[in-house]
Amino acid sequence: MNRRSFALFIMPSVSIMTFLMVIPLVTTIWLSFTGLLLRDLDSAPFVGLQNYREVFADPNFWRATRFTVVFVAITVPIEIVLGMIFALLLDRVQRFRSIYLAAILLPFIVTPVVGTLLFRNLFSRGGLLSWIIELITGESFAVDESNVRFLILLHAIWQVTPFAFVAIFAGLQLLPQERVDAAAMDGARFWSTFVYVILPHLKSVLFFVAIISIMDSYRVFDSVFVFAGSRFDDSHTLSVYNSVEALDAKIGRLGKGNAIAILTIVGIFVVLIPFLVRSYKEQIAERT
Repeated sequence: MNRRSFALFIMPSVSIMTFLMVIPLVTTIWLSFTGLLLRDLDSAPFVGLQNYREVFADPNFWRATRFTVVFVAITVPIEIVLGMIFALLLDRVQRFRSIYLAAILLPFIVTPVVGTLLFRNLFSRGGLLSWIIELITGESFAVDESNVRFLILLHAIWQVTPFAFVAIFAGLQLLPQERVDAAAMDGARFWSTFVYVILPHLKSVLFFVAIISIMDSYRVFDSVFVFAGSRFDDSHTLSVYNSVEALDAKIGRLGKGNAIAILTIVGIFVVLIPFLVRSYKEQIAERT
């Protein structure tokens, strides 16, 4: 394929990506240096780095950053581990596999907001799980500042684990059975087979799941917003904090909101850099 054919081939996708990503990103960067307000969209005075200085001086920003980091650090490893466990179990099941598969995928199919509302109602006053907890402990249970973070994390794990499960289960289906049989003939037990045969085969799949899960967890919004809303400021992630600052009914500081968005993008890159560097080194090693 010559250069002209290659350029014509990639031109549609490059044009779409430029329109959907590059232009909005440049616009966001520019607006982050302005004092644009939601109530006055016609005026966007240039304020330089003022928005960034105010963000860094805002304790709510650092509180949201800490909870976002905790959210990623807890949900992603648990999601991958549970996805691996369910995938290994289902790989050994033959009867009613489709039923088990549908049950595991249910949280992934349900719309996030609807799933969050259903999950939250289970713990609200009069909810099923709230009633069970009250029956066991003898004390009434309600969502408050002491438990809302735990419930957010629990719901997130329930919601995102099917993604890891699907990817890992698909990878297991491509595992050559001869490798497993050879390991069994050599006397390897399940744990040895898992460490030396299954894990190396799923290495690229786990890397893919980790990157996607980190990005999704870092920018999580809908489930946290439904749970926390404006009631629990300590449980806001960066995305929720951004929406509160940018879309506030009284002020609506869109300029500051765009600055938060840029800082969020930078944070995602910082978190992903170790994974990207490792992937690059592995690709170089494979080529040599």
